[in-house]
Amino acid sequence: MVVELGHFALILALVVAGVQMVVPALGAWRGDGRMMAIGEPAALIQLGLLLASFIALGYAFTTSDFSVANVFQNSHSTKPMIYKISGVWGNHEGSMLLWVLILALFGAAVAAFGQNLPATLRARVLSVQASIAFAFCMFILATSNPFARLDPAPVEGQGLNPILQDPALAIHPPLLYAGYVGFSIAFSFAIAALIEGRTDAAWARWVRPWTLAAWLCLTLGIALGSWWAYYELGWGGWWFWDPVENASFMPWLAGTALLHSALVMEKREGLKVWTILLAILTFSLSLLGTFLVRSGVLTSVHAFAVDPERGVFILGLMVIFIGGGLALFALRAGELRQGGLFAPISREGGLVLNNILLTTACATVLVGTLYPLALEAVTGDKISVGPPFFNLTFGPLMLPLLLALPFGPFLAWKRGDIGGAAQRLFVAALVALVAVVVSLAVFQRGPWLAPFGIALGVFVMMGAISEIAHRVKLGSASREEVLRKIGNLPRSVIGTALAHFGVGLMVVGIVATSAYQTETVLVMKPGESADVAGYRLTFRGVSPSQGPNYREQIGTFEVTRGGEPVVALYPSKRIYNQPPQPTSEAGIHASWRGDLYTVLGDAQQDGAGYSMRIYFNPLVRFIWIGALIMSIAGCISLADRRLRVGAPIRGQRRRSSPQPAE
Repeated sequence: MVVELGHFALILALVVAGVQMVVPALGAWRGDGRMMAIGEPAALIQLGLLLASFIALGYAFTTSDFSVANVFQNSHSTKPMIYKISGVWGNHEGSMLLWVLILALFGAAVAAFGQNLPATLRARVLSVQASIAFAFCMFILATSNPFARLDPAPVEGQGLNPILQDPALAIHPPLLYAGYVGFSIAFSFAIAALIEGRTDAAWARWVRPWTLAAWLCLTLGIALGSWWAYYELGWGGWWFWDPVENASFMPWLAGTALLHSALVMEKREGLKVWTILLAILTFSLSLLGTFLVRSGVLTSVHAFAVDPERGVFILGLMVIFIGGGLALFALRAGELRQGGLFAPISREGGLVLNNILLTTACATVLVGTLYPLALEAVTGDKISVGPPFFNLTFGPLMLPLLLALPFGPFLAWKRGDIGGAAQRLFVAALVALVAVVVSLAVFQRGPWLAPFGIALGVFVMMGAISEIAHRVKLGSASREEVLRKIGNLPRSVIGTALAHFGVGLMVVGIVATSAYQTETVLVMKPGESADVAGYRLTFRGVSPSQGPNYREQIGTFEVTRGGEPVVALYPSKRIYNQPPQPTSEAGIHASWRGDLYTVLGDAQQDGAGYSMRIYFNPLVRFIWIGALIMSIAGCISLADRRLRVGAPIRGQRRRSSPQPAE
């Protein structure tokens, strides 16, 4: 009965989304306030119905109701409860229901907290958002019904993919979808602005918090996915330029550019056309990622292997929303008036450079991801585009971006002083120079450009610190005044500086572990030792163990350094009961120097021991700490009151006097 109620709630959500799509838009066109007001309760009702549907599916999973085909295919009675719950979205059908639930959540948030929006704009935003929900509810019901029944009901389920049975996978997909889907609000605001035919600083002020919320969720989602791949897959790396990884990275790059261009639009009413286009493109890349993961065109540990019929349906939705959005942009962009002029050396100029480099980097990732698919479709030839291509194209674009990043906050709007900014960054540059010397002394081996990459990350970090120090007059004002200024700093300023600091920390971790990672592959017998990165690892053998729904072989390493005991590591190989698939569990010792990472391989047929892979990844934790700092920075910026109150004074003043439509 609960399953049928969930199915019925999903059907009702489709109907409500249809009403929300049509009635408020018609009311905005007619100027009918009562029709426009329908959008707000409809958005809240739609959220309630989809939440009820999702809870019903969760109930089926937690009670192991194998009469539901989705539960039968993705669960098992012996699974721990946490994986029964995460199994709700660990499959195509359930994850699409979560996708549309998050879509409705963002729409309901606009309805509940968007009271400062003009009535017509709010009605159109909710209408566009509902059109996306309507399309994907239709997709779920037509091709991916999570409530389909089996008759007769099987006694036992087929289980969940073993690599998905991990705590990180209980959190990673919802955060990733919140990022993907959150950019739909920016898309809806852009389409609504194009329909109304005008944009201003107020529009940028309204759209920034929604974009920022989506960006920080996507940042956390990507970071968690990277961390999961690092310790669960046993490959010893943190990023592999996998096509599905790229599918989430591209909207993140475009969303980062959108955040910065919206700032120019808010402060100076510039880059209007470009900001609207970026809002459309960012969500378009999210839809592209959804298509790549669910169409069956990719083979990846991250992809859902589904039939092409679903891919064709999503492709049709992409044509409607991306094609329709770009067509409307082409029709109305000429009516949007650009803002004032500014010098190349200015805050605006720095943000434009940021946008150029980020969008170009996004384009290179897009080409590298789609080219093999296009080539195979046209010629039948299969090729792979891997790290060498991305490292040679993406990396050089990041160098000038990182070098320029600390200068931006020190440049004035409209016309800046590059010499003055350089003077304020003198200490940061000096510390970066010291970082070069320290890196050369510590690592003492190539690649010889790596110390300069580490120094660049340090320069970005110190630049963020220098910005805050300059704002609070550290070193030139009394202690009481400095503390007062720290207390009065806008939260968005603190958040921006903290985000830049996190970027710098990530760069240090990325360069150090990419350049100085060591890998040792060998066969070891019990009692034998190996020396890696100053550690001595002594292999003590393998012992069997039994888990709740798997059996495993656990290897034991005793780790010493300088003759002193450090830690015992227990890498293992697991075989799950259902489905009977093997996984590797790495044994990892984390320290301030980096991670000692061990992977247990297969037993040799001649009884000569076990194959082993041992890595040392210097400073690799900086990558995820940096991403966490960036996410915290996003939360701090969201807490800035200026992002939650009405329009900027500039926008209010200009709207008070007659002006031509933009």
